[in-house]
Amino acid sequence: MLPFIKIPGITKQVIIFCIALFSSAIIHAQDSPSLFKVIGFYTARNDRAHISFVHEANNWFSQMATQYNFVYDSTNNWNNLNTGFLSGYQVVLFLDTRPDSLPQRDAFRKYMENGGAWMGFHFAGFALTPSAYPQNWDWYHNVFLGSGQYASNTWRPTSAILRVEDRQHPSTRNLPQTFTSSPNEWYRWSNDLRTNPAIDILLSIDSSSFPLGTGPKPHEIWHHGYYPVAWTNKKYNMIYLNMGHNDIDYENGTNKELSFTFYNKIQDKLIIDGLLWLGRSKKH
Repeated sequence: MLPFIKIPGITKQVIIFCIALFSSAIIHAQDSPSLFKVIGFYTARNDRAHISFVHEANNWFSQMATQYNFVYDSTNNWNNLNTGFLSGYQVVLFLDTRPDSLPQRDAFRKYMENGGAWMGFHFAGFALTPSAYPQNWDWYHNVFLGSGQYASNTWRPTSAILRVEDRQHPSTRNLPQTFTSSPNEWYRWSNDLRTNPAIDILLSIDSSSFPLGTGPKPHEIWHHGYYPVAWTNKKYNMIYLNMGHNDIDYENGTNKELSFTFYNKIQDKLIIDGLLWLGRSKKH
């Protein structure tokens, strides 16, 4: 046992009281219930850039769960996308891809229409007919996301200057007007989200980013246009973020990770503030 240090004006009883109070606070913090529970769904099987992002995201959200007092679980079993399993979580993440079976899709739609919350990244919004991920889920792509099909993308993954479009939203109110993103492959969509009254565009690519992309194909470099990269649908508790594609050294065959999505302080602030907003959102 450490000896008490005599400090003028402070009695042994005061020190004991302070130690007891501090110990009680620690015990109380350890016993305090989590704010909410998050489940991240992922596939992480094909594109190395998406696999890299999924691994990074699972690690980052686990760290954030400890820091912000929520529970984070993850699974690559999409059959867990059912009513019973989802009832234990307040927020669902799609880190890549989306559910493909009818029961999984029905369970997710029911979850969202009953007040559940969702955050999706990058490839979770992808759909292209014909492809391995065709646009065969109209509610998800045209109603829920509102974006429709994938139309094109930039290449290589590069940083962009992003502009905050809605400074009042809880996910963006702590961001500067513009900021530099982590490198990413940026998507263009078939639907103009500006014409959809249900959609609140949070971020778009600022014109100072152009030309965006390095090619080598000319259509992979954007020189003008309007490109939303984060938005919500006001009819649901949701946020879609186009971030989620790390740069990989495919050309030299090393498959080395050349960039990462997280650990960009401003972009991370967007993601965690958005998640905290979703986690605290009230069910209908």
